[in-house]
Amino acid sequence: GSRQLLVCVHVSLLASRGCSLTAKMSDLSTRVAALEAELETAKADYNESLDTIWMLLASMLVFFMHSGFSLLESGTVRFKNTQNILAKNLLVITVGFLCWYVIGYPLAFGATEKTLNKFAGGTGFFMQGLWENKDALRFWFFQGAFCATGATIVSGAMAERTQLKGFGTFTILLTSVIYPVVVYWGWSGSGALNFTDDEGESKSLVGPAFMDFAGSGIVHLVGGIGALCGAIIVGPRKGRFDPETEAEFDGHSVPFCVLGTFFLWFGWYGFNPGSTGAMHDRDTANLAGLVAVNTTLSPCVSGLLVFLLRARLLGPKLLDVGGFCNGILAGLVAITAGCANVEPWEAIMIGIVGGLLYQGASMLLQKLGVDDVVDAFPVHGVCGLWGILALGFFGNPDEGMGGNGAFHGGDQFGTQLFAGFLITIWTAGLSVMIFLPLRLLGMLRMGDEFQDAGADIMEHSPCKAYNASSESSTVPVLTVKVGS
Repeated sequence: GSRQLLVCVHVSLLASRGCSLTAKMSDLSTRVAALEAELETAKADYNESLDTIWMLLASMLVFFMHSGFSLLESGTVRFKNTQNILAKNLLVITVGFLCWYVIGYPLAFGATEKTLNKFAGGTGFFMQGLWENKDALRFWFFQGAFCATGATIVSGAMAERTQLKGFGTFTILLTSVIYPVVVYWGWSGSGALNFTDDEGESKSLVGPAFMDFAGSGIVHLVGGIGALCGAIIVGPRKGRFDPETEAEFDGHSVPFCVLGTFFLWFGWYGFNPGSTGAMHDRDTANLAGLVAVNTTLSPCVSGLLVFLLRARLLGPKLLDVGGFCNGILAGLVAITAGCANVEPWEAIMIGIVGGLLYQGASMLLQKLGVDDVVDAFPVHGVCGLWGILALGFFGNPDEGMGGNGAFHGGDQFGTQLFAGFLITIWTAGLSVMIFLPLRLLGMLRMGDEFQDAGADIMEHSPCKAYNASSESSTVPVLTVKVGS
């Protein structure tokens, strides 16, 4: 009997310990689950913070590019028009961001779910909905800085003879309608050039999805085409192509042009690597590294090529610093579309072709009598078009970078060509519809009196940008034509 009692007590003790152990295991499991949830939350917060830091840094670099545009364009114009071109650069930023806030961003990225609309967005006016989705705020800022760039390109081409009210009108319409619609086509994920079909594959209306990583076509081609239309319709500066007065149109500050070029190149490391949109995993970090490498190599070869061509083959066969700057910018524009999809050697080839195309287009405009003060169309229009077409040739699918070039058996060229045509027709058509009425209404071109005296004296206070003696402001300098 006593033995049975001991057995019962022992069994009871074991059961009690088992229940206690089960309770402890259950409590431990609960704690582990809570720690895992906390870890996942911390990881998500960390990733969100890292992405935000990355995107804000990239956005600030893109924003800083406007200081480069300002320096470069002010150095390219004559001293008497320095304040006027700077005012237009300030106007682009202030007006451009406000238009982006009201209507630009909704048209560019305001796609509705399961929409069949491939033309433009229609939600998020005045940033409606972004307060509930605050991670989109960094994206809004980044893309808004891109938007303002397009109008700045146009300002340089039309410098020294364009009225502020006419240019301001075009800036409003470019940043509100022309540019945002193109962005919707290519970057919203729901537009005509890049959308998801019923099988979940990215496509365009004519085949594979359009490829333009950071905006050779979407940003620079739009600005370049607008610049060409504006330069033609506003007409050349008074006496620009008169052999007796042609030398008077040299830019007044080569140092400004060079510093502006360096500022732009520096900002391009936000423009291109920042287009990864994130920076919280190794693959994205490696992609940003590749983009930075390609963004370095292409302008190096393009700038050197143009510099050597003008020094050895093209008259007057002298060292042209302005040409060097233009060549660098041409290479930057050309590689912007494919910087994430090509190997470094391909970036060099793209830069070489970009330099040649820039030089040819610049000479053609001179021959045709088109007064593009900063060579905006050769740099941004021609090289922007080449940048997207280059992805039809370069980019190896086997390298895991999303390439689909014909040199590697891909079928991307048709889509890239169609996109270039569509962007050109859209931008040129609307630009002409804006500029031509402005010219006819007398709101676009400055009168001869304004051009002779200089816009700074005629309508700015103070009447000169900075103190400079009359001798220093009239010393002949080498011809400087720098793209912006």
